[in-house]
Amino acid sequence: MGEGVADVVLIGAGLANGLIALHLRASRPGLRIAMFEAADRMGGNHTWSFHRSDLTPAQLAWIEPLIVARWPGYDTRFPNGTRTFTGEYLSITSDRFHDVISAMLGPDLHLNSPVHEVTADEVVLQDGTRHRAALVIDGRGPQSGEGLVLGFQNFLGKEVQLTAPHGLLRPIIMDATVEQQDGYRFVYVLPFSDDRLLIEDTHYVDRAAMGMQTLHDNIDHYLQAHGWQVHKVWRQEQGSLPIVLAGDPELLWPEGERVARVGLQGSRFHHTTGYSLPDAVRVAELLGRLDVLDRAGVCAALAADGRRDWRAQGFYRLLNRMLFLAGRPDQRWRAMQRFYGLSPSLIQRFYARRLTGFDRLRILSGKPPVPVMQAARAALKTTLEDFKGGYDDRQ
Repeated sequence: MGEGVADVVLIGAGLANGLIALHLRASRPGLRIAMFEAADRMGGNHTWSFHRSDLTPAQLAWIEPLIVARWPGYDTRFPNGTRTFTGEYLSITSDRFHDVISAMLGPDLHLNSPVHEVTADEVVLQDGTRHRAALVIDGRGPQSGEGLVLGFQNFLGKEVQLTAPHGLLRPIIMDATVEQQDGYRFVYVLPFSDDRLLIEDTHYVDRAAMGMQTLHDNIDHYLQAHGWQVHKVWRQEQGSLPIVLAGDPELLWPEGERVARVGLQGSRFHHTTGYSLPDAVRVAELLGRLDVLDRAGVCAALAADGRRDWRAQGFYRLLNRMLFLAGRPDQRWRAMQRFYGLSPSLIQRFYARRLTGFDRLRILSGKPPVPVMQAARAALKTTLEDFKGGYDDRQ
């Protein structure tokens, strides 16, 4: 049984830990970093997209090597029409993520290395190897959900090569002209080249699991409806992102944590969209600013930042409750259609989590797209205690 020593041990090679490694290696080149991942590649099988306005110029500069595609704008499609938005939209794929960060880490990246036990200053692998560190960071995906009331954004995506050009100039980040089925359904399309697309069938639903065959069939029907014939399926990705309705921050970030948690493990994501890349960038920079990287200091900094972010996202959880708890699930598209009819600058600030007080009033003003009394009851359910009587408030 061997033993290793590092300054920082990163458990899991997903987005959050990968960006932490990238930022720390650049800002503190003498730092000894060890990363352990159970799979044979970093990043899983994902595409991470974001709006240019979600990041500062300095943040964009240091993640630039990871970006594989960028477009000058995007479209949304709803029953009342198509709308084009300007403003750069960018994507990172797990393949590029793996290639760039694995080359940077070299022998400090340990793939096919599942972890058996984690303590405050030590990681024990399943083969019995021990690695000690002043700081252990756990970034192994979503936590159990304790302390949260959740809806879910379930999706299946296929990256396909077509037999002919598709004709799209920009991504379609929401095509809600499709049959709604269960909950709010839309199709998300990224045109990576003239004849290569990522198509994701996405559902905002009350439960984490959905029938996979339905998702496959939906993508096939979407391709057929647009006259697109598939020459090759390059890859497939699927997931279930948490959409937060309510929770208890004291349970999410308890005092005296023994292991620092980041990414979805640390509830770091946009509570309405599920987008996680801007949060991962921000947390990596937060760690980079600390004078000392040790367990106590990092856990305290992450907890304080997490609680601040929880308070800042209260309005987003309010909107989520109105979406999930008021009105019929197959009518949720009406709320989204109304939102994407608002000013482009407001929508930009919504994604970037920089809403003004006037923005909040504008979003809530006018004739509501959901029943008023149900929306009012949903607005008042803010704690775990409020949900003990049941998740669904529709009557």
